[in-house]
Amino acid sequence: MSEATVTDRALWFTWYDLPEAGRNEHLAWLHDEYIPKVLARPGVLLAAHYASESNIVPQGGGKGRVGQHVSGIPDGDRYILIFGADAAHVFANPVPRAFHAALPERDRDMLTMRVGERVNLMVEEARVHGPAFNGRLPAPCIQLGSFCADSYENEDLITEWFAQCRLPSVQSLAGCVRARKLVSVSGWAKHAALYEFDSLKSRNDHFVFFERAQPEIEAWSVRTVKHLVHAPKSSNVACRIWPPTPNGGKT
Repeated sequence: MSEATVTDRALWFTWYDLPEAGRNEHLAWLHDEYIPKVLARPGVLLAAHYASESNIVPQGGGKGRVGQHVSGIPDGDRYILIFGADAAHVFANPVPRAFHAALPERDRDMLTMRVGERVNLMVEEARVHGPAFNGRLPAPCIQLGSFCADSYENEDLITEWFAQCRLPSVQSLAGCVRARKLVSVSGWAKHAALYEFDSLKSRNDHFVFFERAQPEIEAWSVRTVKHLVHAPKSSNVACRIWPPTPNGGKT
């Protein structure tokens, strides 16, 4: 799908887990039946389904990075389902909960298999394209963080960091397809950062420690990230399982 023809400035994110029993049946239903039904809704432009990776080195290696996670909200994260539209109200008419309630019984039964389901509707604040951008979406690999500021006073800190530091820094990163900063219309997280890569290998090789060569940039990031309160288990690194991608998006 071409970037020139898709203005996916609004995204519907769903994080969830699945039990082992019935997992393959659920995934087959999701890809063959559920996703086409959502794509048939007026204004829905694209869909992508990702499976989160395990034992991933956090961006920056973890030192001085994400240290706060919220509790008391659904904590599923092994699968990330994304739909794109040109406006958030595409997903508000009806909202996901009402859309699901109106589905046939079989679909509703399949949806009950989701464990720890969490939903956010978000709109794009800014985007940059990286060297690996080729006009086709969605990317084979993503890193998705969803979070709030730890206080009202630190909202400006987050805004200026993304505008002046993080997005400009990743724009020239090898393997980067695109990076986006998003803000919430509905859901717990007020902010999200969606980094897109041409492969998991590119993310691991070029993104994880890229700030080490830029001490001022690294210090700015460490100073800002400690004021983020992430959703449970955020950030996620995930590879696309629908539409299928060569080598599972890993290389």
